[in-house]
Amino acid sequence: MTFSIVARDASTGDLGVAVASKFLAAGAVVPSARAGVGAVATQATANVAYGPDGLGLLATGLTAPDVLERLVAADPERATRQAGVVDDAGAPATYTGEGCLAWAGGRTAAGVAVQGNILTGPEVVDAMLETYLATAGALPDRLIAALAAGDAAGGDRRGRQSAALLVVRAGGGYGGGNDRWMDLRVDDHADPIPELARLRVIAHLLMERPEVADLAPIDDDMAAELRRRLSSLGWTPGRSDETARVIRAAAGDANRVGTPRPAPAGWTVGWDDALTTWMQIANLEERMAATGWIDPLVLAELRDASGG
Repeated sequence: MTFSIVARDASTGDLGVAVASKFLAAGAVVPSARAGVGAVATQATANVAYGPDGLGLLATGLTAPDVLERLVAADPERATRQAGVVDDAGAPATYTGEGCLAWAGGRTAAGVAVQGNILTGPEVVDAMLETYLATAGALPDRLIAALAAGDAAGGDRRGRQSAALLVVRAGGGYGGGNDRWMDLRVDDHADPIPELARLRVIAHLLMERPEVADLAPIDDDMAAELRRRLSSLGWTPGRSDETARVIRAAAGDANRVGTPRPAPAGWTVGWDDALTTWMQIANLEERMAATGWIDPLVLAELRDASGG
C-alpha cells in the first residue's frame, strides 16, 4: 500500500525517509530515523516496532542488513511485512515478504533503499532509485524528487492519499534541541507529493538556518533600507507593547549564525532589537544572523512585507 525511500547523504551524514501511500497518515506509521544511527521504513502490513527496534539494534553497531535480518527472523508475520533500512555507514537493506500484495519489491544502491507494495509495477521503484541517484542537492529535496518519480511511473495502484518526509541531523531540529531537521507530513490530500514539496519550500525558509557564506553585511545603505522598511511596519526602537517585550526578553545570541561585525552608525542596538522582534513575529527566528549581518532570505521577506 506504500512506496518509500530510505537514504543517507554521504556528504553530510543526514539520514532520512520519504513515503507516499493510498493510506491515511503514512508518516505516522512508516518512517523512523535517528541522527548518527540510521533510518527505517516499515510498511505493507506494517510492524511499527521495526522502527524503534531497528534503531536500537543499529545503535549497537549492527549493519543495516544484519538488523533487517534480525527484525524479520523474529517476526511471525514476516510474510506480510516490507521494510527498508540504511545504517550510519550508508549500508542499505530492503525486505519484501512473499505475502505482500503485488506488485511488491525493492531496490538498493550505496546509501539508499527503495521499496513498495501494491504498485503498478517494478518501474515505480526503478524510477525512484534512478532519480535519487541522479539528483543533486540536499537530502530532503532528493527524497521528494524520488517520490515524485515513483508517482509519475505509476505509484500506488489504488491511488493517492498521504506523503511524509523525515530527515535527521545532529542538532538540526528547531532551536538545535533535537535531530528532527525536516519532519513534514501530508496526512490526507488528493495529490500529496506536490503538497509535500510545497511544505518543504516553506520549511526551508522558516526552519533552516542560513549558511555563514550567504549572509549579507549591514552597511550604511542596508541600514537605511532596514530602518525604512521596519518603520513602515511599525517596528521601531522602543516599541513597548507586550508582545515585543516578551520576544526581546527571550531572544538571545545562542542561535545566531555568524560572527558579529561592527555595525554602521545608523544601525543601533535598538534597531537590531526591532529587526529581531519582527523576525520572530514572522516565524523567521531560525534565520537570525549575528549583529551586523542579515540573511538575504529574511531581507526578501521584509521587502515583501513592506511593499516590495
